[in-house]
Order: sequence, then C-alpha cells, then structure tokens
Amino acid sequence: MSTNILSESMEGVVLDRELPAEPSELACETIYIQNLNEKVKIQVLKQSLTNLFKSYGEVINVTAHRNLRMRGQAFVSFQSKEAAAKAVKEVKGFPLYGKPMQLSFSKTKSDAVIDFLHEDKESHLKDRQARKKKARRHNPLAIKARQQRAAAKADGTAPTAAPKRNIVQMPDEYLPPNRVLFIQNLPTDVTQAVLQELFGQYPNLSDVRTIAAKKDIAFVEYLDEDSATVAKDALHNYKLDGENKIKITYARK
Repeated sequence: MSTNILSESMEGVVLDRELPAEPSELACETIYIQNLNEKVKIQVLKQSLTNLFKSYGEVINVTAHRNLRMRGQAFVSFQSKEAAAKAVKEVKGFPLYGKPMQLSFSKTKSDAVIDFLHEDKESHLKDRQARKKKARRHNPLAIKARQQRAAAKADGTAPTAAPKRNIVQMPDEYLPPNRVLFIQNLPTDVTQAVLQELFGQYPNLSDVRTIAAKKDIAFVEYLDEDSATVAKDALHNYKLDGENKIKITYARK
C-alpha cells in the first residue's frame, strides 16, 4: 500500500503516540484483527498491514487468508508485547480501506513469535489444543445440545439412530462402456485358451484373465472401448457349451 493511500485513510483519525505502551496481563506479541475489507487482495492487504504497523515495532509476520473461516481477519505478530500493546491502543478503529479495524490480543502466541523467542513449540501446541478443547466444551450451543440429550435420555425420548440406508448398486447391464468385459455363467471346465480363441475372433484383444477360485467368471480386456463393445454385442448369450448362455457386461471400474 502506498503512503498516499495510508494518508488518505488516516484523515480524521488521531493516533495518540505520546501515551506509553503498557501491556496488560492479557497482552500478547500477536494481535488479532477483524472487520477487514474482504474485497482487497490478500497480498495487498498483508503489505498494507505491514506498512501500517511497522511504526510500532518490528513486524515479524502477518497472516491472512481468503478462505471462509478467515475472511476479513488477520494476525499481526511483533517482536514484543509492548509493541503489540501500543498498536492495539492506538490503531483500534482505524479505517483501513474504508472499514474500521477491530483489534484485540491473540489468545496464543503465533508460530512466528515462538520461533523468534526460541521457545518450545511443542508445549505451545499442547496449550493451543487445550484451549480449543475448553472453548468447545464451554460453547453455549454445545452445552445446550448436551443438556437436551441428557434430558431426552432421562425421560426415555432419546432419538434412536436412523437405520443405515442400503447402497443401491447399478445393475451390471447399465454400466458405462469400458474396454474390460466381465464374463459370467461360464462352464466350470472352460480354459483360458478357449476364451482367448473365442474372444480373439474380434480385433484388438489384449488380455484374458480367469479366476482360479471362481471358475465360472473371467475378465476379457481389449485395447479400446469400441472393440470391447463389438465383442460384447456379438457374444452375449452365446452358448459356449451348447446349453448355458454366457453373460457379458462391462466390468466395474
């Protein structure tokens, strides 16, 4: 962001730089920003935030994303709590790209701050997970849902689990064209050589695979779907042993 854009945005806003920065007990090196203009490109937004906050102290990282969960939000990390406290105090309400920013301290240190301070990242990760778990447990909606389940269980009206829906599988006859054919109802004494001779009457035969554990089925593969279709249409219901018709469909992919 250029100096002109920042200057225009600051018209009518007084930043009190004479007050000392006294970090509170809740202060953190990382500040959380909300109500950002979602129309601004992420890279432009990150550069603008860097330019705005670098006068309060060394900015070591700016995090912003376009996804739904993080839209209109960002995190800015400083080298010290004092710099972050001064930024929160003086920049809160600053209209960046026409929208007054809402600033607060992050509940946990960012990875960038942990790396800068050479602190144990593993312990910070466990702390974050514990905070998230506690927040979920004390979420009003979650508490209400637990209370409703407990009440329903107590008076015997707890909802029963919905029965599992049977998965309806498409019949073999309606499977889409495939260069591999599935052959069923074969004579159990049929050999691979016989099948190769039978299906080899049609061009582009690639492979014939019999199944040792189930001798009445086989797979026949052609080089392309068109060749497989020609063989399928010609040999479907063919009486290989003079009595029983073989069934030919496209194999499932």
